[in-house]
Amino acid sequence: MTGTVAAAPLFDCRKAFADELIAMARADERVVVVCNDSVGSSNLVRFREEFPDRLINVGIAEQDLVGVGAGLANGGMLPFVSAAAPFLTGRALEQIKADVAYSHAHVVLCGQSPGMAYGELGPTHHSIEDLSWIRAVADLPVIVPADPAETRAALRWAASYDGPSYLRIGRFAVPSVNPDDLVFEPGRSRQLADGDDVTVIAVGAIVSRALDAAARLREEGIRLRVINMASIEPLDEEAVLRAARETRGVVTAEEATVTGGLGAAVASLLAQHRPTPMRILGVPRTFAPTGSTEFLLGHFGLTADGIAAAARQLAGDGPR
Repeated sequence: MTGTVAAAPLFDCRKAFADELIAMARADERVVVVCNDSVGSSNLVRFREEFPDRLINVGIAEQDLVGVGAGLANGGMLPFVSAAAPFLTGRALEQIKADVAYSHAHVVLCGQSPGMAYGELGPTHHSIEDLSWIRAVADLPVIVPADPAETRAALRWAASYDGPSYLRIGRFAVPSVNPDDLVFEPGRSRQLADGDDVTVIAVGAIVSRALDAAARLREEGIRLRVINMASIEPLDEEAVLRAARETRGVVTAEEATVTGGLGAAVASLLAQHRPTPMRILGVPRTFAPTGSTEFLLGHFGLTADGIAAAARQLAGDGPR
């Protein structure tokens, strides 16, 4: 993919999530949704209207939410457990670990409105730690779709996968960066822009911003490789190592804390197998100030300008 996506039409991943869920429910009577008083914010109103007996609302009780999902999976159903990411992962981590991952229950955990999507509601409602927490749990794939097509593809994969998974479902609208017929494969990234100067590895809503950074730097003669690493766990290790071999350095960019998510996964791999100059963009070990989502992303450098600035630093570090 070439060119800027800044002016492209924007689409809501939650709508893609809801549409795909309804399509799967029509085709498979095992599909059931469990939510925590989040029918509206999870965009599940239409699902409830069409399948009133297959949506279970446990109320604001996230530990029960995950436990009920695990029980339904053990009973032969295919549960999609949907809740705001900060509460799903923060309040029910023990149940995610023991009832879902350790038990290898076929539960699809859907973390809605992740990152700093809740903006002015502040750190209590921000979900910047979820990637670190969930990535630390064994046998639990961690998936962060970048756009509606990838959201639909990831849901289809999760439904077919014989085990648990965690999907981050973005709240604010993003441009399309993937083809509509995308087939999701865990542990496989997609290179969206070619370049041999610096590599940017991004996830979720930050992928389109990385593409905009690449377009800007191209005008300066800096060729940026952009990789969409939707599968954080398992990681596409070969793509990361190839980037380290073929470019001057690696920038990671995620709407999450830098202490355990994408950047930490990439840094751990490179430190052990091919030490490489890096810049890890995200939220440092701090609570965010009060402000809109756009303000917060700008505050932490998760913009095209911020990504471009980090890449410029690495581009000036010397020859490959």
